[in-house]
Amino acid sequence: MENKILKKDNLLHILIIILGTILFLIPAFHTNIWFDESYSVGLMNHSFAEIWTIAGNDVHPVLYYWILKIVNIIFGANIISYRIFSLLGIIVLGILGLTHIKKDFGNKTGLLFTFFSFFLPVMLNYALEIRMYSWTIVFVTLMLIYANRWRKEKKQKNIILFGLTSIASCYMHYFALVCSGFVNVAMVIHLIRNRKKLLKKEILTFILVEIMQVLLYLPWLFVFVGQLTRVGGGFWITIEFPQIVIDIINFQFKGSLEQTVPTIFAVILLVYITYIIIKNIKQKNKITEGILPIIFYLLVILAVSIVSIKSPILYARYLFTITGLLVFSISYFLAKENNKFIIGFICGAIFILSINNLIINLEENYDASNSEPISYLRENLQPDDVIMYSNINNGGVIAALIETNKQYFLNLDYWTIEEAYKAYLPQMEVAYSIDEVVKKTNGRIFIIDTADLSLYNNMENKEQFKEIEIKEFKPKYKNYTYKIIILEKI
Repeated sequence: MENKILKKDNLLHILIIILGTILFLIPAFHTNIWFDESYSVGLMNHSFAEIWTIAGNDVHPVLYYWILKIVNIIFGANIISYRIFSLLGIIVLGILGLTHIKKDFGNKTGLLFTFFSFFLPVMLNYALEIRMYSWTIVFVTLMLIYANRWRKEKKQKNIILFGLTSIASCYMHYFALVCSGFVNVAMVIHLIRNRKKLLKKEILTFILVEIMQVLLYLPWLFVFVGQLTRVGGGFWITIEFPQIVIDIINFQFKGSLEQTVPTIFAVILLVYITYIIIKNIKQKNKITEGILPIIFYLLVILAVSIVSIKSPILYARYLFTITGLLVFSISYFLAKENNKFIIGFICGAIFILSINNLIINLEENYDASNSEPISYLRENLQPDDVIMYSNINNGGVIAALIETNKQYFLNLDYWTIEEAYKAYLPQMEVAYSIDEVVKKTNGRIFIIDTADLSLYNNMENKEQFKEIEIKEFKPKYKNYTYKIIILEKI
């Protein structure tokens, strides 16, 4: 009888994984990219050493780009391959519910963790981005899993795997670095408090793992300091109240949906989880392993909020890297409730939000308008023509997808980005004036402008050019606007 129940539970788990994977794959086969993705794609034209140097001048660590470079070497410069690689990260996260969470905390917690990993609306959005988010959440979640295993059972394997996933987290994203810092401090405190109960071998192994992490991070530490002094980590981010609070509350439940319903649902769910926590505390149940991930999650938000007083880096999107902690805690405490109706209602509501989010992503990803600006350029560009833009958002996309013609990003605001934007070499270079670009070309100039024609309208010496055509494109993917102006020298 027990074996039948076990097989039934495993089957349900596997069915959720298969269903979630299929639903994620449906909107994945498109070649649209937005600016952040274009940076990842552009870096793949460079060697591992060049990626280290170029990415070191940006605002993120390097490990994701190195791993993506391996994907590039195996499968070639293929946007679909890059996207599927990101998707694999979320699939691995969902599988952890079956392999790790279930083993450590029981079938119910594992099942809920897998369900949320696939069906929280935010998961689909970041599963399909050619960025570091999907694999960062895996490393951070594994770091907490092995930290907890070592806390309960001092096996060498647990502390070594903790150290490896911790340093990997640090090299994936800076929010993950902050989280890793808090977790390592907590581990040190646990060691000090329990030192009399531990064997010398266990203490020595722990110390060696901590030293290993420090040594492995030292090469990037100097780069990290340089990033901080150069751009403050988030020079383009602005924080608006109370919107930032709303974004933090509804982040995991919103995806591409309008914020009202996800926010209301998130508040209700988080209040209910708080109620379960308080009830368990009053009953004096041991819930340390469920509380700690929430504490780490909140500590990261607190630390980043304090830093943001001087340099704004608090951005809801970055919370995805540590979302595995919140997902685990929600799963852990929901599993302690015996009211199947409430759990069913919560899962049902999340599934409905997820399906609506899927529909929005399908409409956005596969809309015919997405290919129009790139197709137009490929059909009209001649060998001697150059491309020019001052907005890197749409310009970066052109740089990553059009490799046949020389391109120039006009750094009219003199940002300290020239080294970071070497990611787009050899097709794109940074220039500082229109005259500089004009002197370098004998062909036509294609201006990639914004909706208000900000570059073209402020262009001096227009009398030197003949306006051939102005075309506007509004791709549905990320709602970019491209106004393309073709100019010919008179």
